[in-house]
This record gives sequence, C-alpha cells and structure tokens, in this order.
Amino acid sequence: MPIIDVTLIDGRTPERKAALIRELTDAAERVLGVPRESIRVLLRELPAENWGVGGEPKAASRS
Repeated sequence: MPIIDVTLIDGRTPERKAALIRELTDAAERVLGVPRESIRVLLRELPAENWGVGGEPKAASRS
C-alpha cells in the first residue's frame, strides 16, 4: 500500500487539496501499477510561522 505524505503551509482551499489528492493518486496508480484503492495520501498542514525559509519564518516573508 503506497502512502504519499505531503507537508504544506496551510491556507489552501479544500478544492485545491482535493485536486492534489486526485493527481497524486493518479500518478501513483500509473507509475506504480497499483490499484487506486490501495493508495493513501496524507496532507499535513503547518502554519506559516512554523515554516522557515532562508532563516526566517515564512509568515514574515511575502513569497
């Protein structure tokens, strides 16, 4: 059973997260040749202040 674990900065819409889950599932099914029912996708969301980029919290930057 493939498990795809993705960590994101929070703030994306439920629709975008659903689309990501679909696309990752499609890719795993195609590349690995496993039934989609066996594929698990985990989305872990972190607040921007818990995400560092270039030594600074992401919440402090504009990009």
